[in-house]
Formats: sequence, structure tokens, C-alpha cells
Amino acid sequence: MHPPLEVTRTSQSRVACDGASDIPGGAALGHPRVWLQIDELGYVDCGYCDRRFVLIGGPADGADQSQLPDITEGAA
Repeated sequence: MHPPLEVTRTSQSRVACDGASDIPGGAALGHPRVWLQIDELGYVDCGYCDRRFVLIGGPADGADQSQLPDITEGAA
């Protein structure tokens, strides 16, 4: 296990990731937009860029992210 490259806390259980929404230049520098569903564990990792989305108030919120296993969705 390794800590995720970036952790984004969200209040929504369904999130979109394009890998570049916060980078100047936008989607041209990212990956195809994927929709990810956060399950009962309270987090999900993007299969393209390894960004982790953590549900605010969920079981993974406030946890040591480097100790949680990768749960990827969106890239096969």
C-alpha cells in the first residue's frame, strides 16, 4: 500500500474525475472523464490518476489514508 497521490474530500457519493479539473490547461492534460461511486467503505480511487475521493463524514474520513487499500474504479 502507498498513500494516494491526492485526496479529495466530497459530500457526494458519486463523483467525476478527469485528472485535470484543477490544472491550468484543463482536460487536455488529464484523462477521460470517469464517474466513480463511493461505497460503504467511504472512499474510491480513480483507476487512471490514483486520486482518492473520500466521503465527508464517512468511515474513511479522518483515517490514515496510507493504511487503506486501493479501491479503483473507472479504468480497466
